[in-house]
Amino acid sequence: MSSMEKHLFNLKFAAKELERNAKKCDKEEKAEKAKVKKAIQKGNMEVARIHAENAIRQKNQSINFLRMSARVDAVAARVQTAVTTNKVTKSMGGVVKSMDATLKSMNLEKVKF
Repeated sequence: MSSMEKHLFNLKFAAKELERNAKKCDKEEKAEKAKVKKAIQKGNMEVARIHAENAIRQKNQSINFLRMSARVDAVAARVQTAVTTNKVTKSMGGVVKSMDATLKSMNLEKVKF
């Protein structure tokens, strides 16, 4: 495994981890919203305000995690393209060498197109 492929794996892993963190924040946001609802039903507005601020913070954090995940995923796609291009380039080098050897062994005047 080349270093580019290792970097690609790490980038994909990081993107998935960021997505998991975003989902975790969404879950925590829903829990905070439920706490807001309970506090309002009990008439405790100050506690409801605190939980609402926490819910907003979790929502913003989730959005930031998703944004970063998308950016890391885009970088991973570029690295994947570079890895694929590199593999194709290496295989083309082998093809050209074998074609050259074949052409040298053949009588070009007998080859018809």
